Amino acid sequence: MANETGVSVVDDEVKMECKLGDKSRSDTGVDHDEYELLHSKSPLFFDLYERKSELQKQTHYCPGCGHGVVHKLIAEALQELCLQDRTIFVSPVGCSVFAYYYFDVGNVQVAHGRAPAAATAIKRAGPDKIVISYQGDGDLAAIGTAEIVHAANRGEKITVFFVNNGIYGMTGGQMAPTTLVGQKSTTSPWGRRPANEGFPMHMAELIATLDAPAYVERVALSDNKNIMKARRAIRKALEIQRDGTGFSFVEILSPCPTIWGKDPVEARHWVAEKMIPEFPLNVFRDRKPEIPSGNDPPQRAVADVLGIAPKAAVCGVSKLKPARRLPSRFKDVKIKIAGFGGQGVLLLGQLLIEMGMREGLQVSWLPSYGPEMRSGSAHCHVCLSKERIGSPLVSHPDVLIAMNEFSLRKFANEVPSGGLILYNGSSVPADFVAPEPKVVAIPAAEIADKLGSTKAANVVMMGALLEETECLAPGTAVTVLEDVVKKVDLLEIDRKALDAGRLFIDEQAHVGAVSQPDGFA
Repeated sequence: MANETGVSVVDDEVKMECKLGDKSRSDTGVDHDEYELLHSKSPLFFDLYERKSELQKQTHYCPGCGHGVVHKLIAEALQELCLQDRTIFVSPVGCSVFAYYYFDVGNVQVAHGRAPAAATAIKRAGPDKIVISYQGDGDLAAIGTAEIVHAANRGEKITVFFVNNGIYGMTGGQMAPTTLVGQKSTTSPWGRRPANEGFPMHMAELIATLDAPAYVERVALSDNKNIMKARRAIRKALEIQRDGTGFSFVEILSPCPTIWGKDPVEARHWVAEKMIPEFPLNVFRDRKPEIPSGNDPPQRAVADVLGIAPKAAVCGVSKLKPARRLPSRFKDVKIKIAGFGGQGVLLLGQLLIEMGMREGLQVSWLPSYGPEMRSGSAHCHVCLSKERIGSPLVSHPDVLIAMNEFSLRKFANEVPSGGLILYNGSSVPADFVAPEPKVVAIPAAEIADKLGSTKAANVVMMGALLEETECLAPGTAVTVLEDVVKKVDLLEIDRKALDAGRLFIDEQAHVGAVSQPDGFA
């Protein structure tokens, strides 16, 4: 793991194998001359490290750096526990950022300090995965303080490895939240002064004050004995996640020879003589948290969240559970809805995902809008799927609903060949070069106005979407509207608007006409 000079050896694992030959092993052991050193690398690491083309068999870490040792210990534990194929490594900014060049597991690189938040999302989306948040002190204890504290307080079932070397190692040696009192850095040239910079933060103790964490320990890479203790702590933290016990946190006191201005041996002594007295090694928490049963959040409909009472069952059939209708044209539908604020862009997306939930689909809704309440640009991303949704972001929508010309021109090129664009207008602009997707112009605003309210234009577009794609059942749309729309007169307009959008697609759009259907003149 580290030799006497402190050089990290993440690349080579040293093993000893006995060569007996014609001799037999005695009860007292085998002569040391019968052993030879075999060098191999954990299968958790890639064969080549492609960060630098000229150094593909070397890591980027400085001689004596603790990151290489920690990498080695994590790799050993994952290998012994047979967790490689289930593991996802989350690496933020700092010296830990390049872990994805070394670990042959799932890897996600995230913004500075945001690893616990990203790890939370990944773990909740894939509860069977082993999710590791790997962070340094500047990342976890400074910019990421809120993320780590709240993830621990929620008891997220992730494993956090916190490499604490008391300094910003990657960006020039600035003072970190864990820099020792009196320790000099580029931003504390007179040494850390409690009256000016405050005291060092003790993250393990801080995390251990919370009720939810299952396991919290601090270890050190000061000598081989403590490295072996670190190895056991890392393995235990991963076992706790594997067994579904709860949140585990291991703080690792680590040398940083280059930024400290010390040779590797001196740096290891510094950990033992200076860091450990300030950050005592200890198991601060080791128990299964007592979380009340039924703590998992219930699956709630939008109507329930908004406090809207569902309609009573009619003829013994609840309107909350209409007959299931599987999409006939799409197995998965990604929709982008765009327009101006006030056109019901975000509401249309919410209506669609509520319909999807009622039909048993996986759904996601991601809004994007400016500070303007009205007239500002707004759009949202909607995903409807029979499978688990990996990301709510829709970069290449199957369907674009453009409520105005600005949105049509802005997003049309994102729709791939074979996709669909529904445009709120009597005709496509004359100078608009239609891309490969099919473009259907629907005078939704005009139709809604003649029905009694221009506010229903988004429902006209919803009707057109359902008729053109058959991705959701119109009957589901009716039940959702009945539960969400509280004004009787507006509900009646919305019912007509839904039918109008479907009728326009059925009788006008497919024959190339752009005039309004009969009955709307």
